Amino acid sequence: RVPLVESGGGSVPPGGSLRLACDVSGYMYATNCVAWFRQAPGREREGVAALHRKDGDTKYADSVKDRFTISQDDAKTTLYLQMTSLKPEDTATYYCAAGEGLILPAYCSAVVEDFEYWGQGTQVTVSS
Repeated sequence: RVPLVESGGGSVPPGGSLRLACDVSGYMYATNCVAWFRQAPGREREGVAALHRKDGDTKYADSVKDRFTISQDDAKTTLYLQMTSLKPEDTATYYCAAGEGLILPAYCSAVVEDFEYWGQGTQVTVSS
C-alpha cells in the first residue's frame, strides 16, 4: 500500500497550536477507521483520536478532549489533527494510522493493536 505520510509537526510554546496532516488517499477503500497516536520518549505509544470516515464518529483520549480535533477533508484523502492549547506533556512523535477492513463506528477507537498501517511520524515539541 501507499505509505502514510504525516506533516505539520514543529516546535511551539505552551498554549500554541499546530495542525497535523496525513495523506490517507491510498486507504480510501481499505478501511473506514483512521486515527492519530503519539509516543513520547520512554513511553508506550498511546491513542489520541480516532475517526470513522463514513459516519464521522470521533473518539478522543481524555488528555486531549476539548483541545484536539480529528477531521478529514471532503475528498477523504487527508486526515487532520488540529491541536490547540498545547502543553509540554503533548510533546511526542505523532503518527497517523489506518485500520484494516470496514468496521462499525462503535469499534473505531485509537487502540494500537487495531491498526495495521502506520506513518513514519512527525515530531511535536511544546516548550517555552
